This record gives sequence, structure tokens and C-alpha cells, in this order.
Amino acid sequence: MSTLITGGTGFTGAEVTRILLEKGEKKPIVFDINPSTKRLDDVADQVETMQGDLGNFSHVLDVVKKTAPRVIYHLGGMLSVPSDANPAAALRANALGTYHVLEAAKLFDVSQVLFSSTIATYGLDIRQDIINDYTLQRPQLFYGATKVFCEHLGLFYKRKYGLDFRSARYPSIVGPGVKTPGVVQFTSWVIEQCAKGNPFTFNVKPETRVPVIYFKDAARAIVLLGEAPLENIKMVNYVIAGVTPIASAGQLADIVKAKVPDARIDFQPDLELQNILDKLLLPIDDGCARKEWGWRPEYDQERIVEDFLQELKQNPQRYT
Repeated sequence: MSTLITGGTGFTGAEVTRILLEKGEKKPIVFDINPSTKRLDDVADQVETMQGDLGNFSHVLDVVKKTAPRVIYHLGGMLSVPSDANPAAALRANALGTYHVLEAAKLFDVSQVLFSSTIATYGLDIRQDIINDYTLQRPQLFYGATKVFCEHLGLFYKRKYGLDFRSARYPSIVGPGVKTPGVVQFTSWVIEQCAKGNPFTFNVKPETRVPVIYFKDAARAIVLLGEAPLENIKMVNYVIAGVTPIASAGQLADIVKAKVPDARIDFQPDLELQNILDKLLLPIDDGCARKEWGWRPEYDQERIVEDFLQELKQNPQRYT
């Protein structure tokens, strides 16, 4: 029996793979539409890489049948900006892709599926000043809409077929080497661009507070979620927080300037984007994750910037 990681050559997937190897996992299978293993440079010889498209059912069926995984970390999919730009492709990659993974898990007796969801599942009509597991999910972004569907699809497979489905609803994931545009990717790009000596312009107001989690914490969280005893799992789909309290964009800029003295940063808010974010970006109460499977983040905002800069210095080949 093995472990399959969809999106395994990507941002969070590569870090999950590395954690599993550190825990003694033998030859995890990395499945991705992008066959590049540069993020896995130090462990590439310890994994099996298989190229495929989540939106193609035969690709998913083939990899699950061939590898017979015990667990699937389903981390692949399209992010927010590409999803809004191409809803048809996002529907195929995110919604159909997740259906393909769950159906393959059912057909080939996979014990557990761990799914990467997002706080973009929230949006309209949030009636309190905090987001928790009971907050109404009415997303404004197409990306968020596909993720809500996937969460409920997982609940269906859990109820009807007994699949051990679990998901983590992430805030913005921060880390080096982010290439795909997202509505809050400035949380990563400001650090990386300034480290490279480039100027950076925030497209939000300095007081904007974006809930973030470091990519190493994000990977650790979903591994921890998968390891929790099944009897502890009550909520099933969990919102999780990273940095607490949330740093504002202005505070993040100040931290970057302190670590990179020559950093050149300014602010030119995009009012349409700001309007969307103002309805979504609230503090997160992740009490269920903390109670049911012991979640605790390790990185605050300052430590994120420090480790991010260290990663760029020590492993530049992974993030070019």
C-alpha cells in the first residue's frame, strides 16, 4: 500500500511529500499535470512521479488502480484568479477532478482522502465578525464555489460509501516560488520580490488584513489531520488559521523592510478587489481543528518572513 499526492509537485504538495518521507513513507506517488520535480529536488529519487490530468477520469482511474494507495492527499486544482478567468477549466479541474478522485477511491478501496479546501468558500452575508466552521458558505469567487461543491461531495462519499474523507479549509498560503496569480498572492510576492531587489506594489490598502498560513504549516496541518483517530473527526471539513493575530499589509511591509533594508514597497489599491476582500477577510476561529485533532500553527508573520528568505537563499533552484 502507498500514498498518492495529487498536485504533488506543487506548492503544498511537495512539502507534504517531504514530510511523509521524513516520517518513513516509502516511495510516495506524486501525481501532477506538471511533471517538474524541481520543488522535490532533494528527494526526487525517493518518489514515483506520474503525470496526469485530474479532469481526465481515465488518468485518475489509472493512477489509483496501478498504485493502490491507502491514502490520497488531494491537493491538485486551479486557484482563484485562473478559475475566475476560465470557469469551464476550473469546473473540470476542481469539481470534476475531485469527483474523479473520490469515485476512484470508492472503486479501488482507498481508505482515506484528504482534501485541500479554502476560506474562499466564504463570502456573502457573513453575519458575525469572525469566520468559524459554522459560518455560512456563500462564495463570491468561482474557485470558492467549486471548493464548496467538493466539500459536500466528500461528505456524500463519507455517508454513502464509508470513505474516510477529511478536508482543511486554508487561508492564503504563503511561500516562495508562487507563480499562479491569486487574489491575495501579494502575501508571498512582496517577500520574494523584495528579496530579489525588485520594487513591489500592494494592490490593497495598508490596513487590509489577510489571513495567512505558511506553506510548511499548511503541509503539516493536512498530514496531522490525516493522522487523527477517526473517532475524533466530527466536523470533517475544518477551517484552520495560521498567523494569529493577523498582520495588516502595512505591518507585513514593515517586517519585510526590517529584514530587507533596501526593500521598495508602495500601495496602489484595486478598489474592485478591495471590495471583495473586505467582505471575506475576517479573523478565523479554528477551535474545532484544535480540539478534534490538535492543530497549532508554528509560524507567526515574522518567522514566516525569516524562513521564506532563508528558503530563497538556501534552495533557490526550487523556486525559480
